[in-house]
Amino acid sequence: MKSPTFALALHGGAGLEPAKLSAAQKEEYHASLRQALEIGWKLLAHGAAALDAVEQTVRALEDDPLYNAGRGSVFNSDGRHELDASIMDGASGLGGGVAGVLTVKNPISLARLVMAETPHVLLIGEGAERFADEMCDREQIARVPNDYFSTERRRREWQEALEKSRRASRGEPDRETVGCVALDAQGNLAAGTSTGGTTNKKFGRVGDTPILGAGTYAANETCAVSSTGTGEYFIRQSAAFHVSALMAYRGLSVDEAVKHVVEKLLPADVGGIIALDRQGRISMCFNTAGMPRASADASGNIVTGLERP
Repeated sequence: MKSPTFALALHGGAGLEPAKLSAAQKEEYHASLRQALEIGWKLLAHGAAALDAVEQTVRALEDDPLYNAGRGSVFNSDGRHELDASIMDGASGLGGGVAGVLTVKNPISLARLVMAETPHVLLIGEGAERFADEMCDREQIARVPNDYFSTERRRREWQEALEKSRRASRGEPDRETVGCVALDAQGNLAAGTSTGGTTNKKFGRVGDTPILGAGTYAANETCAVSSTGTGEYFIRQSAAFHVSALMAYRGLSVDEAVKHVVEKLLPADVGGIIALDRQGRISMCFNTAGMPRASADASGNIVTGLERP
């Protein structure tokens, strides 16, 4: 009897500069990646759905202040945190997203409820917060004050960006956005992505993360995709869907499709993409200095990385 095939991959954003990290800091990232990966992998190993593995893995990353998602999210130009997330089910083609949420501890779970409990795909700002109020009886929708997401590291980055903005009006690139893709033993794919956006971003700015086809995409026929980087470029290219389309219409492998989008369609030094196909083949490509990432297959072999391969 053939053993079930399942796999999981995740990223922690394409804004990291590994050369500036100490050995201890690098190990902190590797340990964090392994911990999050093991959460999703164990779920898949026990027969859980890819969608559940993605949600729980992203929740773990949202709770880790190392990353720009959930706790540890960057400050916007008003000195607040506006969080975005999306999730998509490759089996049904359904997905959900939220943008500009202020008090939801784990936006990825609210995004899943948008998919499951409403006829909509994307809820934003006040509407997303009111929907969270309606979901208050759900254990996975914890509420926190906005300053829960603050860390001193992000505050320093914001203050530096404020100083720079006196000379230029552009926000800083996305840093440490998180995402996950999974294939379960039933052959279903799923993807999810979560972020705090860009440091000193204009209030109300929305990047690619909560937009299906830009930051997140999943279709059982092709692949599951999660993007990270300066979101405007990913939106303009429909980057996540573009990977799937290259596989469906041109017959490219998942690795060929991901590399085509990152290396030929996106400008240099803007981000990266992870993707997983229905055979469990994983591709992780980025054109920045670093991208924390990890993957595991059904054998339990875990691989983590920060720098370029």
